[in-house]
Amino acid sequence: PGSAGGAEQPPYSAVVTMLYILLWYMFSAGYNIFFKRSFADFPFPWASALFQMALGIPIFGAQWLLRLRKTPRLTAAEAGRLLPAAAANLLTQIGAVIAFCGSAVSFVHIVKASEPVASSVLNYLFVGEVLSWPVYAALVPIIGGVALASVKELSFTWFSFACAMSSNIGSALRSVYSKKVQRSYSMGESMNQENLYSVLTIMSVVMLLPIAIYMEPVSTIVQGLGAAHAVGGRAFWLNMLASGICFYFYNELAFTVLGRMDPVSHAVANTMKRVFVIIVAILVLRNPVTPLGAVGSLVALAGTLAYARASARRKA
Repeated sequence: PGSAGGAEQPPYSAVVTMLYILLWYMFSAGYNIFFKRSFADFPFPWASALFQMALGIPIFGAQWLLRLRKTPRLTAAEAGRLLPAAAANLLTQIGAVIAFCGSAVSFVHIVKASEPVASSVLNYLFVGEVLSWPVYAALVPIIGGVALASVKELSFTWFSFACAMSSNIGSALRSVYSKKVQRSYSMGESMNQENLYSVLTIMSVVMLLPIAIYMEPVSTIVQGLGAAHAVGGRAFWLNMLASGICFYFYNELAFTVLGRMDPVSHAVANTMKRVFVIIVAILVLRNPVTPLGAVGSLVALAGTLAYARASARRKA
């Protein structure tokens, strides 16, 4: 697939990209709904995070075995350079999962809309990139909107807020560090966007496994699964499986869409995805939203769009 690099695209390319975006939105919303439902029966965030990430391995592993896509090849040195990105990928996942466990889906996505704040700081620290004042000015409504949405949020806790922000930091670190490595070193063979995510997933699962077992021992998980089955029955297992499948595909589609769009357009699409997920969560999960929370949400999302537009003008 082509990206927004200036090359002429086939007439149907825009339609295909829109289809990918639609699927990305649907899998993202599905993940949030199915995970919230499964967590109600199985309140174990570390085990849930591990299951969601690990389920992707047989999915992309089968594609490699069946030659549906090229198998990546990395040297030990190339794999070693990706370890910090894998750790950041793990922080992105576990921070979001724990935040979702303690707060409403709609509120967590508002906090996660403030990711450009973390990206701006980390871009300066790691790359030395100084942005223009309109870009930094756009961060003000993002911070203000998140603060407004937090004031009267019925499910607000500082712990969930901190976890959602740690997820933002992990996501920004993964993006900034991966970009720096791609510019400076070889990434290995067949390391397109989808395979990069797959390799990071394998590394993240290996990192998370001992931590998850320490936080939630196997015997406790077995008992928890038994209790969840007793309460939810077949519906619990279907929700668990669906949450893992949706998690894999919404993340891979995010990388696929990024490969077909410029980063700023992708940031705008990601903001609109959060709007879509918030609306679906309110309708399906019946998340209550206060008037002040709604205003804060709109301000934060508008700030994120302004940030993307200011970044686009800066790069024009």
